[in-house]
Amino acid sequence: MNKMNNIEVIINNKKYTLRGYESEEYLQKVASYINNKNSDFKKQDFYKLLDSEMKSILMEINIADDYFKVREQAKEIEQENEEKAKEIFELKHELVSLNTKLAEADKLIASLKEELNENQKKIIRLETELGNRNRNTKG
Repeated sequence: MNKMNNIEVIINNKKYTLRGYESEEYLQKVASYINNKNSDFKKQDFYKLLDSEMKSILMEINIADDYFKVREQAKEIEQENEEKAKEIFELKHELVSLNTKLAEADKLIASLKEELNENQKKIIRLETELGNRNRNTKG
């Protein structure tokens, strides 16, 4: 199991010590995300008029909104991945089928080449026999 980490982060210009199993890098990203959200709100004129409880609630609502949007995107990506995996499976199946047909066609071609070769030999033999008969009948 991972060891517990104590990480100092700065959120809203205040230093906090976070304790958890997550990496320092991860916890710093979380703190940075909250700071960026806070900074975005502070740029809004209406935000200055809100009391601290309303500011906190607004922050929580926006973070929850981000969470649900990302969760929905993750579901969509997962669904796309499943569809692509199914398509890949079907393409692989089609490839195997086509490779089987190709192997059968290659066997047929080899067989037909052998048959052609045998027929060419027969033609040469028959032409030779015909040539010998014509010489024998003339002589």
